[in-house]
Amino acid sequence: MIFKIEDVEVYFPYDNIYPEQYEYMVELKRALDAKGHCLLEMPTGTGKTIALLSLITSYRLAHLESPIKLIYCTRTVHEMEKTLAELKLLHDYQVRHMGERARILAIGLSSRKNLCVNTKVLAAENRDSVDAACRKRTASWVRALPADNPNVELCDFFEKYEKDAERALLPPGVYTLEDLRAFGKKHGWCPYFLARHMVQLANIIVYSYQYLLDPKVAGIISKEMQKETVVVFDEAHNIDNVCIEALSVSVRRVTLEGANRNLNKIRQEIDRFKATDAGRLRAEYTRLVEGLALRGDLSGTDQWLANPALPHDILKEAVPGNIRRAEHFVHVLRRLLQYLGGRLDTENVEKESPVSFVSSLNSQAGIEQKILKFCYDRLHSLMLTLEITDTDEFLPIQTVCDFATLVGTYARGFSIIIEPYDERMPHIPDPILQLSCHDASLAIKPVFDRFQSVVITSGTLSPIDLYPRLLSFNPVVSRSFKMSMTRDCICPMVLTRGSDQLPVSTKFDMRSDPGVVRNYGKLLVEMVSIVPDGVVCFFVSYSYMDGIIATWNETGILKEIMQQKLVFIETQDVVETTLALDNYRRACDCGRGAVFFSVARGKVAEGIDFDRHYGRLVVMFGVPFQYTLSKILLARLEYLRDTFQIKEGDFLTFDALRQAAQCVGRVIRSKADYGMMIFADKRYSRHDKRSKLPGWILSHLRDAHLNLSTDMAIHIAREFLRKMAQPYDKAGTLGSKTLLTQEDLEKMAETGVQDMVY
Repeated sequence: MIFKIEDVEVYFPYDNIYPEQYEYMVELKRALDAKGHCLLEMPTGTGKTIALLSLITSYRLAHLESPIKLIYCTRTVHEMEKTLAELKLLHDYQVRHMGERARILAIGLSSRKNLCVNTKVLAAENRDSVDAACRKRTASWVRALPADNPNVELCDFFEKYEKDAERALLPPGVYTLEDLRAFGKKHGWCPYFLARHMVQLANIIVYSYQYLLDPKVAGIISKEMQKETVVVFDEAHNIDNVCIEALSVSVRRVTLEGANRNLNKIRQEIDRFKATDAGRLRAEYTRLVEGLALRGDLSGTDQWLANPALPHDILKEAVPGNIRRAEHFVHVLRRLLQYLGGRLDTENVEKESPVSFVSSLNSQAGIEQKILKFCYDRLHSLMLTLEITDTDEFLPIQTVCDFATLVGTYARGFSIIIEPYDERMPHIPDPILQLSCHDASLAIKPVFDRFQSVVITSGTLSPIDLYPRLLSFNPVVSRSFKMSMTRDCICPMVLTRGSDQLPVSTKFDMRSDPGVVRNYGKLLVEMVSIVPDGVVCFFVSYSYMDGIIATWNETGILKEIMQQKLVFIETQDVVETTLALDNYRRACDCGRGAVFFSVARGKVAEGIDFDRHYGRLVVMFGVPFQYTLSKILLARLEYLRDTFQIKEGDFLTFDALRQAAQCVGRVIRSKADYGMMIFADKRYSRHDKRSKLPGWILSHLRDAHLNLSTDMAIHIAREFLRKMAQPYDKAGTLGSKTLLTQEDLEKMAETGVQDMVY
């Protein structure tokens, strides 16, 4: 359908549109017109992605004199592929109606592991090894060798891409990762470097958060994007955690041992170069005297990860004199490793600020702050000079230099925390030194400053007013949308007690109570006997899930569950979990039905959908608070309290409830779908906890469902399932409309939106 929103003609590839999609587009257009940032919370399963893409591509077509570029950030490769599939559909529709004028170039960009087509490179087991295997065949100094040594192995795809450099371009169209690989194979060009090259020319780029938020990656990929760019962070409820991880570094004993081995190898290489090619080391010295101007003139293959500090915090000046000579720099790194090793030999937990850490490092090891700032770039320069391609082997020394640069650059918003062991396993010495970032706004600030509009959107952004404080920005639009429905297809319930009237909760003093474990088991036994198809259960942690399943097994509860449905369990192993998920889906497909045990902060809670018969009921056992004795969490809470005046309790509740909402939101993925959500913990009945759930869940949570026992929940579930089994009116002509046609939209334009919606 084609309709107008003010001066923009919107091309939407479906015959009907939901009222909330239309409203979403109106608010998004307001933000684009104002050239400002916005926060939009939209219920899951209401077509958020297609609404975003339709409006922004149509807006671009309406303003061809100053065309905007779209960067769409997703969290997983699976989400990236889904977005590109939607975009393909939309692009075909627009080209059909507008012809060549609507043609765009849209690409997905991912790591070498996902884009490489060289079978020998792909044989490496993990991402870092694939990167290193690629560098061994594509680095400029390696490619210069075959003239003297014909046995050197190069990559045919990269060689052909370089040879056809002028012609190596993608024609307009939408390219998924699979399309890029197929195109690369067909033309004999490397898809990874082709995609990297096309990033500057593409109208729409879909890639992961790290490409914008992690300075090490953003420094290579995103540094030349123009200001007229709209950035979308989809599923952005955890964006503050992504920002913090991008600027945090951990160093363990094994890191220091590896770094020492790396230094020995570097030292050998320096000695070899001194004997054979001393001029190269002298040339590097001269370049460092002039300043680190080497950033601009590297070929794409020789680029290493950029500096871990944010672009505006990096000094553009000469490297300090005492680390210009390679052997002096290695000596400084040895002293740094020695100092860090000494700090890891501690019996107590230590916490200090970067300023006091740097001053004690200076007094004990004689390393100044300015030297620390340059560690990462100096190592980068040295590894290029020494022509080192095994970058995966040198990860430990990179991590140490990463740590040194960050601790030397930032005085506030960070803490150094040294722990002699993990609190959960106090008998096993496992010392760890962590540079922990507490301020999420640091990593995202350059994005807000550089681009004209940043859209942060998700199904769970409640309470929405906390995000501008956490990320310190002022949105021009901040809205939360409800779901328009013809029938109540979601049924949230709060279960506070078992059928024996004993309260249930995962509070620390109650979680191992046999009565609570038994009541949770009985609830599940009753539910699996009446709910068809798939049931998903989320627990607060892996250890709690393991403990409760073991108890259920001993008491025979697990056996009762398995008489009704098959049971599958998420583990910390990705391959095992993927296999369990596949078999769970097969069990649901063949009508046998299944139960999936999962963890609220595990892999399944993010990005895996249990739509239709794969999830008719989701049970959230407990409130998924973070581990509150974690020193890193406590330091962050203290920083949030002192800097943003956010109370500890408020942040912890907000964080736990967005995670719970994310888990239960997996069950409903469209309006034709239906499902039940059980919050099994007495704490959910308290208003301060419950009020932080998204509006689209709260609007269906009736007062009568707030304080249930197991038998009451069973009764409500039976009634709900009976109601859902009836045929229903999809378009909602009786009273309220949930599917709007072109005529409805034209009427709305004349009479005002609210007459038609809800």
